[in-house]
Amino acid sequence: MARANAAYYAGRDPFGAAGDFTTAPEITQAFGECLGLWAAVTWVAMGRPDPVILAEAGPGRGTLMADALRAIGQMMPDFTRALRLHLVETSPLLRAAQRARLPDAVWHDDIAALPPGPVILLANEFLDALPIRQFVRRGGAWMERFVAGDAFVERPAPDAPLPDAGEEGEVREVNEPALAIAAALGARLAAQGGAALFIDYGPGESGPGDSLQAIRGREAADPLADPGTADLTAHVDFTALARAARAAGAAAHGPLPQGVFLSRLGLHSRAAVLAAADSGRGARHIEAATRLTAPEAMGRLFKALVLCHPSLPTPPGFEAA
Repeated sequence: MARANAAYYAGRDPFGAAGDFTTAPEITQAFGECLGLWAAVTWVAMGRPDPVILAEAGPGRGTLMADALRAIGQMMPDFTRALRLHLVETSPLLRAAQRARLPDAVWHDDIAALPPGPVILLANEFLDALPIRQFVRRGGAWMERFVAGDAFVERPAPDAPLPDAGEEGEVREVNEPALAIAAALGARLAAQGGAALFIDYGPGESGPGDSLQAIRGREAADPLADPGTADLTAHVDFTALARAARAAGAAAHGPLPQGVFLSRLGLHSRAAVLAAADSGRGARHIEAATRLTAPEAMGRLFKALVLCHPSLPTPPGFEAA
């Protein structure tokens, strides 16, 4: 999965109408604007550090961050002056698209390369593309699933990072790169301050199941067919990520359904303003907000998780109902 996805993102722009899928920033500008103002409020809660790193992991075409910076500039110019923009991206093609919109950014190949200091990190649909390990319970032991040619095979897995128990045939997935990121960020946030907001799709609690999927041309595809030509993803285990960050010294809030989170940030109010100012496409703005928040659309499957310094107050959107 790691090699196939690296090849996939290195050689194409998968976003938007002509791509294989559409992410929230491409659906409505209100998404990035709300996240930008979330970052601004978080910066104030951090004590207004100057300078502060504003980073995004997996920034796609740069749409989210461009919308975020526009909203920040209009509503919180002090934050605009204090922030230093950093992007985590490995694809040369996507870096070029980002550079056209965000010429002042500094690029890195991974989150660990971000410079030291207080940081606010945004990451939308970043973790789901990281490689997973799949394990299947067979005869009272864990077997690991591998790809051999055009088929899956199973081999004994005495090193499986799972409890030595499970139902026969049960499938478990472990995203070791995501757990490593959560642990490293947890340690960094606890030592240097800041917050990291992850928005991705997956269950609210850890559980069994095979969630590996491939998307090509906006339709489900065979994960083993034509490696490097489809987007491979798997559900994010938010509970495990929060646990890893807390073990490293950070606080964790969530996961919270995306629909609840965005509604609390005022997405619908912003969509209404956009609709009023754009009478020709007003309905589209309202429909986009509904798509991101409705439980039957993206509102329930997608979740928001925040990792932060333990001294920070509850992040915006995560207040008790």
